[in-house]
Amino acid sequence: MGMTQHAEPAVTTPPAPGPQQTDGRASQRPLVFRLLARPEVGVFLGAAAVYVFFLIAAPPVRDGSSMSTILYQSSTIGIMALPVALLMIGGEFDLSSGVAVLTSALTASMLSYQLTMNVWVGVFAALIVSLAVGFFNGWMVVKTGLPSFLVTLGTFLILQGANLAVTKLVTTNVATDDISDMAGFDQAKKIFASSFDIGGVQVKITVFYWLVFAAIATWVLLRTKYGNWIFAVGGNKESARAVGVPVTFTKISLFMLVGLGAWFVGMHQLFTFNTVQSGEGVGQELIYIAAAVIGGCLLTGGYGSAIGPVFGAFMFGMVNQGIVFAGWNPDWFKAFLGVMLLGAVLINLWVRQSATRR
Repeated sequence: MGMTQHAEPAVTTPPAPGPQQTDGRASQRPLVFRLLARPEVGVFLGAAAVYVFFLIAAPPVRDGSSMSTILYQSSTIGIMALPVALLMIGGEFDLSSGVAVLTSALTASMLSYQLTMNVWVGVFAALIVSLAVGFFNGWMVVKTGLPSFLVTLGTFLILQGANLAVTKLVTTNVATDDISDMAGFDQAKKIFASSFDIGGVQVKITVFYWLVFAAIATWVLLRTKYGNWIFAVGGNKESARAVGVPVTFTKISLFMLVGLGAWFVGMHQLFTFNTVQSGEGVGQELIYIAAAVIGGCLLTGGYGSAIGPVFGAFMFGMVNQGIVFAGWNPDWFKAFLGVMLLGAVLINLWVRQSATRR
């Protein structure tokens, strides 16, 4: 007679109650640290603090027209700070961006006036020159391997000297001639330097462009392949090249984006004041870079956002005009900028350490 074996069911002993052991990688960090990991959070808090401070210290800031002036000042910095920030995320920076703005304006003004042409001819010629300057900077950096500091410092000196020398040679003066009565001026002014009414307050069109450009730059960084390339080449260009990222194209195109921004701001200046002083622009490049750094971009590349420089530029505009509205000595502006820059660097360091601390 055969014997049948019956398998006993396995008895599972429930685990003893107590704290569960979890993998640190799987545990989710608190919300506050995840927010602090965003590069724009620190500068947003700083901008809010500066805004509240001047609301109290300078009552005229509360007026709508005063805020319009502050936003206008911020926008002229912010439009250029955006491509400068993208370039910094890509691991480079441009010391020639300030004088490049003036070069663009001078090119459009002198070409239109001296050759008695429609101002749009000068506008498009200036665009070509600005993109060419950006291409030259990017090509030199990529092909020679020289630091962008040295390459763009050389470009800065070349443009600074050429702006003065060529203007004096062509116009026998340090400023260009008034182009306000030339063909095409009114149309160009509407595009680059007009204002629109919001609730009875005149707002410069550059504020609108500033916000639109920031939205586009944010979308590019976070939602496109090109944005991934920017972060990749800024983090480690050799590793990026090894996985197929077009490093040469990305870096050169970023420098050309700075040239595009310089052209746009240069056209705004030209069609706002109708003439251009050839000695201006020196020092503006430091403000653009500082706005990007305050906005959370690292000089070492690979980290940053497009929203952060928006708040960084707003802080600059707020301090610049807030000092005036408060009736203080405007010479304090540079001191405030230095404090903001050092403070932003320290805050960004603390934020990154806090965000990555387990």
